[in-house]
Amino acid sequence: PSLVALGGGHGLSATLRAGRIVAEEVTAVVTVADDGGSSGRLRRELGILPPGDLRMALCALAADDPEHARLTRLFQHRYGGTGALAGHAVGNLVFAGFWEMLGDPLEALEAVGSILGVTGRVLPMSPVALDIAAEVVGLEADPRVVRTIIGQVAVATTPGSVRRVRLIPADPPAADGVVEAIEGADIVVLGPGSWFTSVIPNTLVPEIAAALARTDATKALVLNLAPQPGETAGFSAEQHLHVLRQHAPEVDFDVILVDPRMPLSATEREHLDRAAAGLGARVLTAEIAETGPDGTMRSVHDPVLLAAALAGAASAGAVR
Repeated sequence: PSLVALGGGHGLSATLRAGRIVAEEVTAVVTVADDGGSSGRLRRELGILPPGDLRMALCALAADDPEHARLTRLFQHRYGGTGALAGHAVGNLVFAGFWEMLGDPLEALEAVGSILGVTGRVLPMSPVALDIAAEVVGLEADPRVVRTIIGQVAVATTPGSVRRVRLIPADPPAADGVVEAIEGADIVVLGPGSWFTSVIPNTLVPEIAAALARTDATKALVLNLAPQPGETAGFSAEQHLHVLRQHAPEVDFDVILVDPRMPLSATEREHLDRAAAGLGARVLTAEIAETGPDGTMRSVHDPVLLAAALAGAASAGAVR
């Protein structure tokens, strides 16, 4: 089957590592709103797409023979020290160099992918760098006061409660190839990842939302294993689904993947099932998290377990 995974950061990397186990063709659709660290600096200085999440997706799909594995480690390496290169990832600089040489982000991604022996394809969700603006409450003495916070890093670390996000510029175009990949996929996976800054932004690109709504692919939503401090602190699993529906009212899903070891009471599980039904989906429980040395669940997705769960999701979606 062919698999398309949407998101960013470590969550998308886990999905891609799982996807390459179960799918012959894997496409990553990557959020392009990062404004912090090395990515933010290169974005501001060179006017390019933030390369960090794109680099991580490429590395997740890189060949795993010894030579390519060494190159992957090099691309992930960050310079130390205190000079101009401090904090930059090597792969970010290589991507920036290819973009300047070739003049096109998609060609630059293909070039980097060929160096790493990438199996599959990595696409930005949009050809233009985006900013995330969030409506946040809880930053003033009056809890009813809503403030607008702009920037992925600022949104991800706000001490307030995020209510809604939007993209700047509004209604951006999808990158070439993204819509076709979604429409032609056998399974589309959204999540896990930072809910407001990596997962939901993909659904705010009108062409992507429309493609998600009309594709015949099985659509799987992978829930985070724990709320994320800052973005979703205090959120229940049910709230994650309600927030997604609020931002993507036309997009339904087939399967919601949940680890049975997540601390959900019977009432919380009932509410989660009801929220999933509101998305047109049913909850599929499967162990998808790493297990620590003490035998307890860690808040990190295990690619091998997630691969098995995605195969189950594809089967479940096929008989919907």
